[in-house]
Amino acid sequence: MRLGLAAATLLALAGCAGAIAESRVRSALVDAGLSAGDADCMARRMVDRLTIAQLRKLEALEGDRQTLDGYVEAVRQVGDAEALAVTASSALLCTTGLAR
Repeated sequence: MRLGLAAATLLALAGCAGAIAESRVRSALVDAGLSAGDADCMARRMVDRLTIAQLRKLEALEGDRQTLDGYVEAVRQVGDAEALAVTASSALLCTTGLAR
């Protein structure tokens, strides 16, 4: 019984952490100039596919991020191929409406 309760608690905490991470990524994307809808879509995809360490790198981005192209270029400067691939594919799928 205790093991089940402990497992349920850990799952709930993991879900909260994921929701917090998604919210922070969404806010960063909106701050970077993306529409709320695109930021919401991209945040869901990015949080599911990138580690917390990768997301923190993206949170610390500097440079021109006022356009989607500028944001993707800033991610390229991070030097993380996986983060770039996830960001670029998320941007493409979300802005074209193929993902929501």
